[in-house]
Amino acid sequence: MQRIRLRYTKRGRLRFTSHRDFQRAFERALRRAEVPMAYSAGFTPHPKVSYANAAPTGTGSEAEYLEIALTEPRDPERLQGLLDESMPAGLDIVEAVEARTSGLADRLTASVWELRLDGVGPEDARRAVDAFNAAGTVEVQRRTKNGVRTFDARSAVVELESAETRSSQADRPTDHPCAILRLVVRHVTPAVRPDDVLSGLRAVADLTPPVPVAVTRLAQGLLDEETGTVTDPLAPDREAAATEPQPAGATAAATVPA
Repeated sequence: MQRIRLRYTKRGRLRFTSHRDFQRAFERALRRAEVPMAYSAGFTPHPKVSYANAAPTGTGSEAEYLEIALTEPRDPERLQGLLDESMPAGLDIVEAVEARTSGLADRLTASVWELRLDGVGPEDARRAVDAFNAAGTVEVQRRTKNGVRTFDARSAVVELESAETRSSQADRPTDHPCAILRLVVRHVTPAVRPDDVLSGLRAVADLTPPVPVAVTRLAQGLLDEETGTVTDPLAPDREAAATEPQPAGATAAATVPA
């Protein structure tokens, strides 16, 4: 059995795709690309696909991850191309590596988000960010299936800063000026989402954007506590592949003249 790890995106209008909708689209792509999937046992077998920390519906993302199990080996790069061709534009399969290490989900400990606040001036955004960062705790409320829950949105935030320039990676680009926030947040329980941070900004600085905020996840991976950066979760698999010795037969075949 071969395991392949994929990175995919949610762009443009497809950011409104729910996780269940993506699952259906991805399983159709697997069939169209004739991927030799491994299936679970039991009365209702289903493809062995493991999803990791999917972004909330309504947010864009450049860094969503999943892992699939195959019954026959496939070249990851070719598989990525076939699956990408079979997916709707906006749900793009952008990277594939063979899983050579364990614990992909354990390496997703933080996310980098970009929040575009149309109609908010940079000065107002900076004042709100300063107030949020200076606060010891920022209590917010979120409605859950068990009722309204109150929790601290500040402790999970590693970095929150305001930028005046527009990022080329931002979802829903526009020529109009707007405030842009960059957020690095730890994956904790209960999860602190970008909309929780926006609720916190409203609580501490009365910052209320006049239109819905465009949110895009730029990266997710292992948090480097010393630098505050989020590392690529697929890098260990690439490094393992690069250092793995070739079989003796493959080396000999490569040296035999044609």
